[in-house]
Amino acid sequence: MKNNRTLFITILIVVNIALDQISKFWVRANIPAGSRSEILGEYFTLHNVENTGAFLGLGSDFNPVLKIILLNVLPVVVLTLVLFHIFRDKTLDKFSLIGFCCIIGGGIANLYDRILYGQVTDFWHIDLGGVFRTGIFNIADVSVMVGMGLLILGNFKKKKA
Repeated sequence: MKNNRTLFITILIVVNIALDQISKFWVRANIPAGSRSEILGEYFTLHNVENTGAFLGLGSDFNPVLKIILLNVLPVVVLTLVLFHIFRDKTLDKFSLIGFCCIIGGGIANLYDRILYGQVTDFWHIDLGGVFRTGIFNIADVSVMVGMGLLILGNFKKKKA
């Protein structure tokens, strides 16, 4: 049983990283830098932008030392702690376990880009006519957001029971 859980965690994290890295590789190879293409009209567009900061470019204007600490070192520490937590805590419900795996996978994928390229490739944008609008994001960002949603859902289900 222990090996199945460890394998499940490992596969889920690796799949998150792989999907993100494959998509970014494709975008870098096929979409001109700085371009914008319509996928579903103005509502869903494809871009190729490089983000030197974190979420929505936050921190892109930090000095280099602060940037390394906040965008590289701190995420490594946090992701490592969360990884140890999910391997140790056998009482985690499925929603929380999968949520943490998505967060770790997405976090590692973006961290990999920051370390290797000094920036993260973002490419999707949603704009539902002002009702709902995102920044430009990637699959790793989706993984992290889905993971957060699953953690919240798991927490609500726990409190209900």
